[in-house]
Amino acid sequence: MSRKGMNRRQFLQTSGVAVAGTAAAVGTGTMLVDPKGAWAMSLQALDEHTATTLVVVCRQIYPHDRLGDVYYAKVVEGLDGKAAKDKDVGKLLADGVASLDKSVGDVKWMDLSDGYQLDALKQVESTKFFQTVRGELITGLYNNPDVWRHFGYEGASAEFGGYINRGFNDIGWLKDT
Repeated sequence: MSRKGMNRRQFLQTSGVAVAGTAAAVGTGTMLVDPKGAWAMSLQALDEHTATTLVVVCRQIYPHDRLGDVYYAKVVEGLDGKAAKDKDVGKLLADGVASLDKSVGDVKWMDLSDGYQLDALKQVESTKFFQTVRGELITGLYNNPDVWRHFGYEGASAEFGGYINRGFNDIGWLKDT
């Protein structure tokens, strides 16, 4: 390696070793990588199409422009973990995605516009599939400390003496009176 840092070839060689090591650590599962290269998921039970569709389903249910897909992918990893432990959950998720894919004829749900995707989700919002995904989203997304910073939430304050002693009066946009 030169003093200036890593050249392109060295980077590719190093990252190839890292990916191979990760794949070896994953074992028999599937590695799903974001096409933009921002995140990757290690899947044990769900297939690639189901997992990718679920990432978009999660974003449609609780859309936040401030959040990248990596946070929604973490939720899908949680669902995949549950599906690995319980085959019924895996079947529920796969069947739910399949029903979304069949909701508008021959067009897959992922290929629909945002409006049509949302309409299809509204039609299944009372199903066990939707409620399972939504339930995992609530805890997997909003209990994630990495997500909190995007919303300006500093976390629980009870262990630090409460908000009265931790930023209660730190707003800078209100004039002193």
